[in-house]
Amino acid sequence: MLSTYDWIYGSAQLGAVLLSIASAIIAISLLKVSHNQKNLHAWRALLIALLLFTLEEIFGALRTFGVYSNPWITHVLPSVILALLIIALTMQININRGWTA
Repeated sequence: MLSTYDWIYGSAQLGAVLLSIASAIIAISLLKVSHNQKNLHAWRALLIALLLFTLEEIFGALRTFGVYSNPWITHVLPSVILALLIIALTMQININRGWTA
């Protein structure tokens, strides 16, 4: 039997999942735009990180309700997201300097 705290926490997780799915839809549409413009090349890595964050939120909600649990979700996936954020930041700094790829 789930406590009140579990229901509130689970509802918050589901809200985060729905918002992250909406952001993933926006990210997919922006990926198409970023292929055409040189100054948005750094956004590709950022948008891929956003899509991975959506997956992490979905898996986190599944873990909250006890459906699926794996330590890979809480360790490896955030590390990949952080690496993509660093890559996107470095690429954007280089683009602003005029060193387009």
